[in-house]
Amino acid sequence: MRRFRKGFFYLQLLDRTDGAAQPVACGIDPGSKWEGIAVKDARRTFVNLHVDAVTHVREAVTARRDMRRGRRYRKTPCRPPRANRARGGLPPSTRARWGWKLRIAGFLASLYPITHFVVEDVAAQTRPGQHRWNVRFSPLEAGKRWFSMELGRLAPVTMVPGYDTKRLRDARGLPKTANKSRETFWAHCVDAWVLAASVVGGAVPDHTPILRMAPLRFRRRSLHLRQPAKGGGRRRHGGTVSLGLRRGTQVLHPKFGFCYVGGYMGNRLSLHAMRDGRRLTQNARREDIVALAPCSWRVWRPKERRKGGAPPRG
Repeated sequence: MRRFRKGFFYLQLLDRTDGAAQPVACGIDPGSKWEGIAVKDARRTFVNLHVDAVTHVREAVTARRDMRRGRRYRKTPCRPPRANRARGGLPPSTRARWGWKLRIAGFLASLYPITHFVVEDVAAQTRPGQHRWNVRFSPLEAGKRWFSMELGRLAPVTMVPGYDTKRLRDARGLPKTANKSRETFWAHCVDAWVLAASVVGGAVPDHTPILRMAPLRFRRRSLHLRQPAKGGGRRRHGGTVSLGLRRGTQVLHPKFGFCYVGGYMGNRLSLHAMRDGRRLTQNARREDIVALAPCSWRVWRPKERRKGGAPPRG
């Protein structure tokens, strides 16, 4: 049976009722701006994902704090300052970063019978008496522990140090490009592939094309723009629903093809491109589009610079 889920088209077999399934491993290579994820078994590679990391939360929390503090000095009704309810637990930026990886892992576990997760260990040791160092890196360790605990609810998790990832890559003679922003298998997915291969086996990647993913940013609690327009009015801004469709819903349009829903104005929708998020139109009619699936990310296939996704030279 043909299926489509959030940008992924696949075939689902319906005649299998029993029998043992082969081990399937998912390798995850975390990064500060881009991340690599690969799913494979002993003989074949199922998918390679080159994923953008969540990087906007820290600045958004800072802006929210500044706006809140500014409101307290205005002559308007407002609540008195309260204790810091956000203190304790994970910082918002750390929670968003690791939660994004957890969502992708849960989505892949619903598509493939993943039996093991292999994650590159991000080491950041605390140092006694060095407050600035500990403040910078302790949230990273807390987020990693939370992620591994939540990920263990899906399948067993193995943490592999970074130097072991390089050793596994060198043992197979696989190169890695120094250009981290390059949309190729050899930037981030190669490390995720060798992590998965360390559990289920594999000497040479049999499938190097990648899929790109990027999270969508929703302004859930923003009702209007921060700064008023001329005359003191504030234009409507934010929300997650546009004319009955969730923002980010993947749709088909007769002119613009595969795209996703943004905002709306009156009875017309705004549509955005999957590749870069640019706005395609503000004048799409609801009856002209076919809604495929609500989604919180963009997914597209990058253009290969070299035929076959050849490894970097030198």
